[in-house]
Amino acid sequence: MTTRAGFVALIGEPNAGKSTLLNRMVGAKVSIVTHKVQTTRARIRGVAIEGESQIVFVDTPGLFRPRRRLDRAMVAAAWTGAADADVIVLLIEAHRGKTEGVDAIIDTLKDKAQGRRVALAINKIDRVEAPVLLKLTEEMNAAFPFEETYLISAEKGYGVADLRKWLAGAMPEGPWLYPEDQIADLPMRMIAAEMTREKLTLRLHQELPYQLTVETESWEERKDGSARIDQVVYVARDGHKGILLGKGGETIKAVSKAAREELEEFLGRKVHLFLQVKVRPNWLEEAERYSEMGLDFRDGN
Repeated sequence: MTTRAGFVALIGEPNAGKSTLLNRMVGAKVSIVTHKVQTTRARIRGVAIEGESQIVFVDTPGLFRPRRRLDRAMVAAAWTGAADADVIVLLIEAHRGKTEGVDAIIDTLKDKAQGRRVALAINKIDRVEAPVLLKLTEEMNAAFPFEETYLISAEKGYGVADLRKWLAGAMPEGPWLYPEDQIADLPMRMIAAEMTREKLTLRLHQELPYQLTVETESWEERKDGSARIDQVVYVARDGHKGILLGKGGETIKAVSKAAREELEEFLGRKVHLFLQVKVRPNWLEEAERYSEMGLDFRDGN
């Protein structure tokens, strides 16, 4: 029996649905999904098994025009992920079509994707009529020689099995890279921090989009099988701390409860989660915070 294994980079604009597609492919919630753009910071890998193939997904941050150091480090991480992969999948949204951002990605692909197999996945197909889809497919394939084009809905699952099957066959022959029961190569501490950050993002909406980060400070396995997890939420200003805590601490309590419940479901056991909020005015300029997120501080220069 021939086994195959390799890396697939999912690239696209922010909010194109890369995290949703990864979670659908892997069958578990590995990368955080929110309605807010730019929530994936670290290059999270999910591992999917299809027949005799193991597909390791690199979920890259969305590609956009970077302004700050953090943005630049995220875009650099995305293109590094693509350059390291065996197959690149460009994900675009059917209803937004061939945007300026997509054009910019295609231009960079022409330069960076040499020798790589590249497929196109048009997501959210349930939002447009068939003629619009056909026109977009033709337009995209005229702009870049994609090996395959898939019409999918990552959220509803349409077309995802076909894409996964093709990817499985496109992986190089070789032994599997991860044990069969391992779905993500991120340390559990980082997955736990990402889950809490997702809950904060959903709860706070526009108030503190990128001014916070979450770190898991300690993880203690208890004799009764439960886990005690202590996390710190870093914010840039004192005013942010008040927003985060909420009136009588209600915001942080609600976030803590939602994150704890999701962690318990993910781990399949009881979790005691403790959150602290600390002000660190310059956390966006600290190299240590970047390594916590799996990014290279130097890429932000």
